[in-house]
Amino acid sequence: FMFNSAVMGFGSRTWMNEVLASFDVIVRNVANSYRVQEECDVLSLRMAKHKGNINLAEYKAVMLASLRSLVKDWGSLHEVSWSWLWENVERLIKAQLGKPALQERALARFLSSFDEIGMGIVRREVYAKFFALAPAGQDFFKQSTTRLHFIADKIIVMTLDMYREPKKMVEDISALGLRHVGYGIPTDLFGPFVTACVQVIRSLTEDDQAEEAFRWSLSLISRILCRVINEGS
Repeated sequence: FMFNSAVMGFGSRTWMNEVLASFDVIVRNVANSYRVQEECDVLSLRMAKHKGNINLAEYKAVMLASLRSLVKDWGSLHEVSWSWLWENVERLIKAQLGKPALQERALARFLSSFDEIGMGIVRREVYAKFFALAPAGQDFFKQSTTRLHFIADKIIVMTLDMYREPKKMVEDISALGLRHVGYGIPTDLFGPFVTACVQVIRSLTEDDQAEEAFRWSLSLISRILCRVINEGS
């Protein structure tokens, strides 16, 4: 792929390396739309760190050229199938192109305005709303108040770090998910917890972009956690 990319004049397109790093996961999970969506969402965050114009059609051209040279009996069916795959991936990536940088700035601006009073509201209200939405969750949050406050604080930080350091965060979240396998926490509790967090943030800001940035990031974190827990168990 890298050779063909250089020969075709795309050697300077460093963003292609990000797509290539995720492509194996995408291909192996082509029948799992949720997994492909997750990978494309993370990919969009990594691609956002690359400056310059991103023309996704260029990747398709290099991809097809590489496959044609690797598959001896390449035919029209292969061409149609791989083109279909890339068109779906391209659609998912395009839906997020340009958004991560704006969302990161909006969320950073909102969180920088947080004072101790605001954090106190988050710490209290998140659990109150979560237990109201999912009473069963109380059985899994029996830690000390200090520990619960630490978890709430950590969640706020993770939503912004997801934009700033997506590669590192995916690794950290995966490790966290594996630890949760041992805790035996049902993954169906993650949805209500995300909803509770978003409801609290919504009550603290009128900035729709900051709220959406928080919701999107936390939702992605939750999806990664649930997948790792399900795979680990």
